[in-house]
Amino acid sequence: MWVHGEVSDDEAAAAAVTVVGETVVPSSPPPASAAGQQQPLVVGYALTKKKVKSFLQLKLLALARKKGIQFVSIDETCPLSEQGPFDIILHKLTSKEWQHVLEDYREEHPEVTVDPPNAIQHLHNRQSMLQEVADLNLSNGYGEVCAPRQLVIMKDPSSIPDAVAKAGLTLPLVAKPLVADGTSKSHELSLAYVEASLPLLDPPLVLQEFVNHGGILFKVYIVGETIQVVRRLSLPDVNTYDLGNNDGIFGFPRVSCATNNAEDADVDPCIAELPPKPLLEKLGRELRRRLGLRLFNIDMIREQGRKDRYYVIDINYFPGYGKMPGYEHIFSDFLLSLVQSKYKRHLSGS
Repeated sequence: MWVHGEVSDDEAAAAAVTVVGETVVPSSPPPASAAGQQQPLVVGYALTKKKVKSFLQLKLLALARKKGIQFVSIDETCPLSEQGPFDIILHKLTSKEWQHVLEDYREEHPEVTVDPPNAIQHLHNRQSMLQEVADLNLSNGYGEVCAPRQLVIMKDPSSIPDAVAKAGLTLPLVAKPLVADGTSKSHELSLAYVEASLPLLDPPLVLQEFVNHGGILFKVYIVGETIQVVRRLSLPDVNTYDLGNNDGIFGFPRVSCATNNAEDADVDPCIAELPPKPLLEKLGRELRRRLGLRLFNIDMIREQGRKDRYYVIDINYFPGYGKMPGYEHIFSDFLLSLVQSKYKRHLSGS
């Protein structure tokens, strides 16, 4: 069913929010201490300074305190086993050393809820990122979800035209860095209109066929079983004139950021219409299962002229939830649901 997050009047005015799924609120409190007082839910976090600033906003921290959630910073310079204890660990660090530390910790502390670093790495490579979508072959009465045809180029820009021709890709092509690690560089993209411009690209990269989509992108946030969708302005459609009059490589800034909010833009209602909730529910459920992750977002477009065909063009782990209206309520309820599920499993003996 559709669930609306607890959004203030100011937030509601800033963006129209549509939430799919169900925010799970614990039906009973987590285990009490020996003194009979409820123990706080301890959430360790290992995040970049930029992510800490955008995610751990005052409104989230205040609500967390009310709900008995305590956020604790993890010191990367100290052994993780000497910190805590934690109920949940949130993380978005990409170094190999950190991944090994976290994998070892998961083996030693299976009772702590942690998204697997190896599964997250799967989303750091745009070659593997969309493979799960392509393998899904998701289609129901509400539409179909595809991945755009794409080609990976590791080196030798001069070979790109031949590789594109051999793969049968159709221009124009969107060029994206192969590595999607959350840095500003990983979000840079460019558009190549003609074959002669392809050797100007800088591998390693992924080339995706450009799909006209009315200049609107749907940012689908996944927080456990809850799905929230916001509209963003995207690249404009390409027409015959564009193809005949652009012969270079055109770079674009990050097109799906919050500053490109499309909620108040003058957009054709047919283009701006959100994807059907049953389709998103199925997509979210299948990707959670296949990826083995609980926190990610999907960048999704609708093919112009095809109301029922959608393309997933990017998947990002632990995205900018702080830009999502009402995120503090959704995220705090999500954290409580994790410990509650663990508590229920403990009582059932599984």
